[in-house]
Amino acid sequence: MEFEQAPTGIDPNIPSVARMYDFFLGGKDNFASDRAAAEKIIELTPNVREGVQANRRFLSRAVNFLTETGIRQFLDIGAGLPTQENVHQVALRAAPDSRVVYIDNDPIVLTHGRALLADNQQTIVLDGDLREPLAILKDPRVNAHLDFTRPVGVLLLAVLHFIPEDDLAETIVQALRDHLAPGSAIVLSHLSYGDLDDSQLAEGTAVYTRTTAGAVRPRSHAQILRFFDGFTLVEPGLVSTDDWRPDPASPRLPLLPGADGYSGVGLL
Repeated sequence: MEFEQAPTGIDPNIPSVARMYDFFLGGKDNFASDRAAAEKIIELTPNVREGVQANRRFLSRAVNFLTETGIRQFLDIGAGLPTQENVHQVALRAAPDSRVVYIDNDPIVLTHGRALLADNQQTIVLDGDLREPLAILKDPRVNAHLDFTRPVGVLLLAVLHFIPEDDLAETIVQALRDHLAPGSAIVLSHLSYGDLDDSQLAEGTAVYTRTTAGAVRPRSHAQILRFFDGFTLVEPGLVSTDDWRPDPASPRLPLLPGADGYSGVGLL
């Protein structure tokens, strides 16, 4: 059932991007404030739900691709609330010896993830902030679960656009890249401008300003491409999310203007 009473330490009146994402996916782990903020975004971009679903499909395809390259370790930063086809489900199905670390800073995400994965010894859920990548990389709990002398797949799915400072966003990705062994990979999806006009962008930005994330920063194709500096982009490159190695058997819903985003995978 939908949340109506917040756990201790959580203000239910402040929307969370993780819980809004859950609402977009049809989940029930959200408060009234999350639903109101999400509905406003839907007003501005009527098929944002289709865009979010496309992002989940990309996750599955990308993780399957990484397992095919031999990667068995995954670090998902900004993991969000558990839903269908999470990283560990896709990875363990393809490669049962995979190990996964989920990182998030939303208390509800941490509580739900830990409860769901309490009996899964190959997957752990830890608190961490994307803005402090070195703290994540040096966390002894992370290093007890992942061996950074071997390839690791780092997932930054629909999260870097919540870092509005361009220099900081690039520094974060560089810090992650510099810590990875050859054969590692980055999986990235990012919100773009679509065909939204300035007033729509301003309204959407205002909604996210009032969330726990504090801001959102859509970026152009060229700006997002910079995050792959030092990586070799996997074909077909940085493309619209549903165009990255689409599965012919998977349904593809049309994305209207404003639901656009770019996704790609880079290898070291």
